[in-house]
Amino acid sequence: MRLTISHTTSYHYDAPVPYALQQLRLRPKSRETQEILSWEIGIEGGTRQVSFEDEHANHVDLVSFEPGVQDIVIQCRGEVEVTDTHGIVGRHTGFAPLWLFQRATPLTRAGSQVRSLVASLPEREGNGLPQLHALSEHVLERLPYSTDQDSAELSAEQVLTTGHAVCQDHAHVFIAAARHLGFPARYVSGYLMMNDRIDQDATHAWAEAHVDGLGWVGFDVSNGISPDARYVRVATALDYLGAAPVSGIRFGQASEDMRVRLQVEQ
Repeated sequence: MRLTISHTTSYHYDAPVPYALQQLRLRPKSRETQEILSWEIGIEGGTRQVSFEDEHANHVDLVSFEPGVQDIVIQCRGEVEVTDTHGIVGRHTGFAPLWLFQRATPLTRAGSQVRSLVASLPEREGNGLPQLHALSEHVLERLPYSTDQDSAELSAEQVLTTGHAVCQDHAHVFIAAARHLGFPARYVSGYLMMNDRIDQDATHAWAEAHVDGLGWVGFDVSNGISPDARYVRVATALDYLGAAPVSGIRFGQASEDMRVRLQVEQ
């Protein structure tokens, strides 16, 4: 399936910003499951200083703000050809060793709440893939999808306390539980073509776990499926903080207003 993506992120500050840097992880990866036919990133109010690949083989653009700027606009547009592999991404590649993805982070630590979730996991015949599908279903049953909170930086333990979740939360809880079960697991940020709309107000997130004999397999807990040809993988990491579409630092006391316009269509 060929997808066209248009993604604009606008920042407005109520006072001039003397200095700021942003890391953009907004360039999709060309892999066996997807081919990037074209991709452009335009920046208004800032300058791309350098581009590189991080430890997870994500494409990163480092952008500096023009001194005293109050508006920054990041525009992405491109076409991606995606192959439906029923969620199977395949063998592990990249600079980071596989064992790294069993390491807990502050957002994916398996505390008492995660351990209790795993202990209540319904039994399903066979380990590996059946166990992970059961985990995905169990997380969604325990944490119905809700946009009542919009922070992407709640830990898995905090999310389980709230009793509801958005896609980033579902990914963190699944990752924490999968690692507790002994599976390497990672966070994925990217795009999803929705069947009922073209215009969206946010990117998407899901999780991947490594299964012996299959490699990396995707699990979109929020939608109860493994990613298909409607999904475009952009960045992977141990958690949201390493795969966020935009992250950075800035000096000064200005308040920030961010707005996103996103279109994904066939």
